[in-house]
Amino acid sequence: MSPRYTELQLDALRELANIASGTAATALSQMLGREVELNVPRALALPLADAVDAAGPSDDTVTGVVLPLEGDIEGLVLLLIPVDSAETLCRLLGVEPGSEFGDSALSEIGNILGTSYLNALAAMTGLALSPCPPHLSTDLLGAIVASVLAETAATADTALVMDSELDVAGEPCSMSFLLLPTAGGAIDLLTPLGLAESAA
Repeated sequence: MSPRYTELQLDALRELANIASGTAATALSQMLGREVELNVPRALALPLADAVDAAGPSDDTVTGVVLPLEGDIEGLVLLLIPVDSAETLCRLLGVEPGSEFGDSALSEIGNILGTSYLNALAAMTGLALSPCPPHLSTDLLGAIVASVLAETAATADTALVMDSELDVAGEPCSMSFLLLPTAGGAIDLLTPLGLAESAA
């Protein structure tokens, strides 16, 4: 049974997402050497199955960057980058999409964004959140999510989903950030904020 979150708890998780996105935008701006605006129009705490649906059509081709998570909360961070946005980011960095250099650049972008989100969440909650080195694959969304769920489904009950809209020097990009904590992880995020009690 997945936990049910109150509107107050969901608001707190959304606020965490918005603050974390500002940190991520600054880090990405430094990497790209360009001004980056990053908005999070949607932040949701969802049961795992619903989170998969929210990520997009399963037959869309996307680049997925996975960062295993250690520390006070264990689990996975999954960044999903649509093909056109991945191509835009590669072009801005002067590397060929789909090449070894392109994949390496996207992996590093995923690493920077994921680590920035986690650092901001850690700073706000006092939790130790340590990402492991990223691994990248470009495949159908359904296939990437299926492989991720194979690693987490036995232990994860809730996913924190943040849709991110980036504007890099006038070039729009989009990506989704999914935090898949092991069971109880989302409550652990809320506990330092004094909002853990009412999820059941």
